[in-house]
Amino acid sequence: MDWQATEFNTAWRYAFMALGRSSATHRDPASIEAGIDDWNRHMGLLDAQLAHTGAYVAGDAFSLADIVLGLSVNRWRMTPMQHPVYPHVAAWYARMRQRPGFQAWCDNGIA
Repeated sequence: MDWQATEFNTAWRYAFMALGRSSATHRDPASIEAGIDDWNRHMGLLDAQLAHTGAYVAGDAFSLADIVLGLSVNRWRMTPMQHPVYPHVAAWYARMRQRPGFQAWCDNGIA
């Protein structure tokens, strides 16, 4: 959860404000591109972690880490930008979409 709050969220902040929120103060193309690259790099780190655990972020069992990262991954998926294919993230996200809480509070219907 610390990684999500300090590194992962920091990576996507500028790009999300530009692309997801259309912020007038976030228009620098180089900063947007750098934000997208860093965001996707962090998604790659998450994909590697999920490959290692085989199920959920912290291991075999669902945990609070899955909740906070599920929200962040949903935001990544909803932002109009290039999304590399991360198979372990995709499989994990499919598992997350089966959870009632995720369906009620996070899932935006993007398959």
